[in-house]
Amino acid sequence: MALRRSSSFSHHLLRRLSLPSFPSHPYSKSTSLPKKPDRVRDHTLDAIMDIHKKLRVVLSLRELLLPFASLQLSRLSTMARRSLSIPPSDLCRFLLRHPHVFHVFEHPVQRLLFVRLTPRAVSQLKSETFALSNSVQPTILRLRKLLLLTTPLLRIRLEHIRLFRYDLGLPDDFEQSVILANPGLFRLVCKPDSDSARTKYVEFLPSDSDPPDMRIPAVERSRERDYRVSGADTEDSRFAFPIRFPPGFKIGKYFRIAVWKWQRLPYWSPYEDISGYDLRSLEAQRRLEKRSVAMIHEILSLTVGKRTTLERIALFKQAMGLPKKMKEFLLQHQGIFYVSTRGNRGKLHTVFLREVYFKGELVEANEIYLARKKLEELILLSPKKANLDRMLTSLGREGFATGFVGKERFEGSDAEDSGSDSGVDTQYFE
Repeated sequence: MALRRSSSFSHHLLRRLSLPSFPSHPYSKSTSLPKKPDRVRDHTLDAIMDIHKKLRVVLSLRELLLPFASLQLSRLSTMARRSLSIPPSDLCRFLLRHPHVFHVFEHPVQRLLFVRLTPRAVSQLKSETFALSNSVQPTILRLRKLLLLTTPLLRIRLEHIRLFRYDLGLPDDFEQSVILANPGLFRLVCKPDSDSARTKYVEFLPSDSDPPDMRIPAVERSRERDYRVSGADTEDSRFAFPIRFPPGFKIGKYFRIAVWKWQRLPYWSPYEDISGYDLRSLEAQRRLEKRSVAMIHEILSLTVGKRTTLERIALFKQAMGLPKKMKEFLLQHQGIFYVSTRGNRGKLHTVFLREVYFKGELVEANEIYLARKKLEELILLSPKKANLDRMLTSLGREGFATGFVGKERFEGSDAEDSGSDSGVDTQYFE
């Protein structure tokens, strides 16, 4: 019996020794993209979000100031604390740090501090409004392409479009000026016995005026340009995405092979209807995953600044079949997208399309982007360059009246961008 046990143990040991040996780290030589890669920061793109954080506060305060010629500082402080959660001390500090945008002055009669937008800030905001109205047709096309991404449904909730309107370049009254004003392109539907915006949908309507290349994604146009310029191999670039990894991103040998294989993997176009395909196989799941990359790439390409928040992309998760764990999915493709947590204490995640940015600037800027960029430049001007005496001196009745934001134009030199941020002559007291 003992001899039989010894023979059985020897046979089992020989079988174990004859099996091929595996490395201690079974995934160290894998040629598949890692599921949880290390996140590498791009400080150039993070700096954009630091500026955008200030811009977001300026735009929020603008909405509070626009209905008035000027507003008492104490009242503005109360409104900002309630609607924007900005403490009074932080608000006063922010206003004084940006004298090129906000004019803090003493009322000539009431002797109380008031706040208004400077003529230069109003001029920049009006230029953005003009750019929005001047870009109606491109914006309509972007909205129609966004609806096409929901194939075969071809509809999106009105509330989701409202939350996405700033990035898409839509005016605030887009429901009236864009959707209802073009009944041959859009249809607004809602559930019976309900007028709530949450139950309203915007549907795509086919039109003979649509350009023939409307269903061609932006990445395919980029491939065509690269082929014309460099004559890249069609086999390698047919399904490839432009990839630019952030500085400091470590690319190993096997990761490079995995990226090369992934670039050659075929996938379905984001505008293609795949509802009739069998998606249960492993190969279909891999193609579906790459299609999600193309879908997010196209969403970002439709925005004004080629960036938007992760939370706004998630609005279309159900309609477009996007992955559930969006952040982890985007971090697998850091050469295509960049996820920044700067600008709102990590509460918001901004997704950039890396290929369209160079040294922190958009390569092909549009009119709306340039108008918003001018306001950012005004915010970044140093307070030392502003005439602080002019900001804080008392104003005459005439100077107080010319600060009305709602006027079509300012009288005298106020309409010019002359560098004067108050629009009145400096008053000196001895």
